[in-house]
Amino acid sequence: MTRSATGRRETRTKQILYIVGGTGAFLVFALPLAWALFRSVQPGDVIVAAPDPATFFDLTGANFAALVSGPGNLIRAVGNSLVVALSTAALTTVLATAAGYGFARFRFRSGPLLFSLVVASMMVPFQAILTPLYLQMNLMRLTDSLFGLVLFSTTVNLPFGILVMRNAFSSVPGELEDSAHIDGANTFRIVTSVLRPLIVPGAATVALYAFLATWTEFLGALTFLTDRDLYTIPVALVNLQQGSYGQIDYGLLAAGSVIAMIPCVVLYIALQRFYVAGLASGAVKG
Repeated sequence: MTRSATGRRETRTKQILYIVGGTGAFLVFALPLAWALFRSVQPGDVIVAAPDPATFFDLTGANFAALVSGPGNLIRAVGNSLVVALSTAALTTVLATAAGYGFARFRFRSGPLLFSLVVASMMVPFQAILTPLYLQMNLMRLTDSLFGLVLFSTTVNLPFGILVMRNAFSSVPGELEDSAHIDGANTFRIVTSVLRPLIVPGAATVALYAFLATWTEFLGALTFLTDRDLYTIPVALVNLQQGSYGQIDYGLLAAGSVIAMIPCVVLYIALQRFYVAGLASGAVKG
């Protein structure tokens, strides 16, 4: 057998494995989403009943209508989650960019130690410090406040953001910044005009990570919020799940889950190319 024939066979085998693996991965992630979407337009009694061909495809929008107009008021919870998640993403990105630039560009004696402490803080689950954190926020009158929840979420997501942005700035050649200094640009102008196009993937990664982590965060919101009007969507979904007298309405729960996943899917698709590039940069830069 010639070498070219062997190479073509290996290439064809790789293509088949790639197609099979890609199809399998797509089904693993897409089928649960499609199933949740299908269940969200079924009546609750059909969901809990044994599959019956006569009623299995009875589709209705009553679950979504009940969420919008019912006492659960999920729309307000979606609005609260959007305010907290977007504010956290913006604040985390700004602070992580400033701190990442400092760790990457400035040399000072305690720099490596401080950066090691920032990275080490990622190993501490926030649940371990939830009680002293609650006492501190309660003393500062930041409980029952969306602003307090934004500060809490920013604090939790900031170490990862600093790590990504420090690596993003480290990947930029220093000569580019030196040339801008010679042309008379100050540090703020260099970061916002000269370096900005090069660090956009890292900043997008930080923003997307902070948004998704805050959007799905439950324990912190449950701990720091007691006013029902301030509930975020994970807490509101739990109350929706319990229902009156402990009864679970699976139709409402499935519809609420579909509403909760829409912003995450849209944002991920919009920033996917930046997200992959940012993670790849963080993976190869020390």
